[in-house]
Amino acid sequence: MKTDDYIIALEKFIDGLDNMSDTMSENVSVILSDLCDVLRIGRISAVFYANPISENAGIGKMVVFYDFGRYDESVCISCRKISTNENTIVYSVWRREDVQEWSEVESKRILRLIELLYVFNGRTHFSKIAEKLIYGDNDFDIHNFRYYLRYISQLIMNEHIAEFTAVFLNLKKFSVINQQIGRANGTVVMGKFVQHIKDCMEPDELICRVGGDNFTMLVKHENIDKFLDIIAGTSVTLDTPGSERIVISATAGVYVIKENDNIKLPTEVMDRITFASQLARSDKKVDVMYYNQELMELNTKNNLISAIFPSAIENSEFLVYYQPKVSLGGYKLVGAEALCRWNRDGKLISPADFIPVLEQGMDICRLDFYMLDKVCSHIRKWLDSGKKAVRVSVNISRRHLSDLDLSRHILNIIDRYQVPHELIEIELTETTYGHEFKNLKRVITEFQKNGLTVSVDDFGIGYSSLNLIKDIPWNVLKLDKSLLPDDSTKDTPQKVLFKYVIAMAQAMGLECIAEGVETREQVELLRDNACNVAQGYFFDKPLPLEEFEARLENYSYSIG
Repeated sequence: MKTDDYIIALEKFIDGLDNMSDTMSENVSVILSDLCDVLRIGRISAVFYANPISENAGIGKMVVFYDFGRYDESVCISCRKISTNENTIVYSVWRREDVQEWSEVESKRILRLIELLYVFNGRTHFSKIAEKLIYGDNDFDIHNFRYYLRYISQLIMNEHIAEFTAVFLNLKKFSVINQQIGRANGTVVMGKFVQHIKDCMEPDELICRVGGDNFTMLVKHENIDKFLDIIAGTSVTLDTPGSERIVISATAGVYVIKENDNIKLPTEVMDRITFASQLARSDKKVDVMYYNQELMELNTKNNLISAIFPSAIENSEFLVYYQPKVSLGGYKLVGAEALCRWNRDGKLISPADFIPVLEQGMDICRLDFYMLDKVCSHIRKWLDSGKKAVRVSVNISRRHLSDLDLSRHILNIIDRYQVPHELIEIELTETTYGHEFKNLKRVITEFQKNGLTVSVDDFGIGYSSLNLIKDIPWNVLKLDKSLLPDDSTKDTPQKVLFKYVIAMAQAMGLECIAEGVETREQVELLRDNACNVAQGYFFDKPLPLEEFEARLENYSYSIG
């Protein structure tokens, strides 16, 4: 290699970098060719990592700057660069095949070439890659949640935010779609749905992925109806022979931003659409919820509940009420469900006002453990005083399923009070489980190995009822009150369904309890169909501790 050849090629490369615009950065291989010929380079590539964590996980973006087509994979010079914002670039340079080894001078010149590439990349090429990795979604050609917040910030700064309507989308029952067609196909279907929305957007409108099956949008006020029509139900077909059409729909929280809303931060927009979306998901009658003054007041109230919850639980403001479970074979008290009431400044707050708020985060888990602790302390007191204790069911939120040590945490509480395990029943709600079968089955199996009874609450109102009892080893089936026929004298389809659900449960060896029992006719219907335990206002409302303890003294009920 002649020094003059190297200098000429290097000057040509540097001149090329100086004259290259951002849009021409993909042509860097052209201006590299002479220098690579002189240095006998077969290939130059780099892998860009957003941060050291991404590097350790091997999640990066590779860019090839030059490829001669033939290179020796065993001869490579590598160099790792870290930028001030912790972006990491790993450069690799390979020697051409069937040529002499690089000299020490050549190796130093190759390292100098990498330095030049690094300077150039910091200005152009990798700034684009950084943008994509930091603000792009991994699965779809759209931006992520971080970009959404940045875009809102820009609109606020430029005083254009009031031109837009913000939307939070949650795709309905997408876990079921994944189960039916597989997760890979589910991703394809989701991508087509998202692309359909994207194709209908104007240049300054936006759809971003928050994660999973959740998305956010910013659209012009005049276009919102068009997009609400799309999310109400859009058919998507896989590109495979014989594939059926799949209808994708979503629940949505919508916030029409106005001039006088005085939005200062992107989090204000997110708080409002997230809250509206949560209400839409929990409401069986509507799929779209608009954020308005009424919701603003409710949101303020919910924020207050979240703020005072820690002090309320420290001050033991939450009380255990017990609703009896009655045997229909002799109208004896055979169990109870522990229900939570909040005594705030002498006034009882209904669970409907605070449980949904706590379930939005992990506060519900702390309340569940608190309730179990109180129940165990009461049972211990009954046993020590000679009362005949009954089995008490305690509700556990689905939020606990992410806790791999859940059974140990629950058993620690029970054993701290030396309560016999057969006196505790763990109650889980059917409607909250569908895509969490694996964790649910693991948790229930661990409970049963330790002698705890496990019941499925509200059976009959979810989407996976039969799979739920087929695949998971429950002990008790609690029939939701919606399954109870209104009139026991008529052979209605509801009555037939009720009869066979009970028969099925008994054939599977499950104990069957009907909740929401309010009339004598319902009691007779339960007895006729061999459902032997009932819970409801016909026998008793939820009772404060002292009143329930009085019930423990007298086990019998008289129904007249």
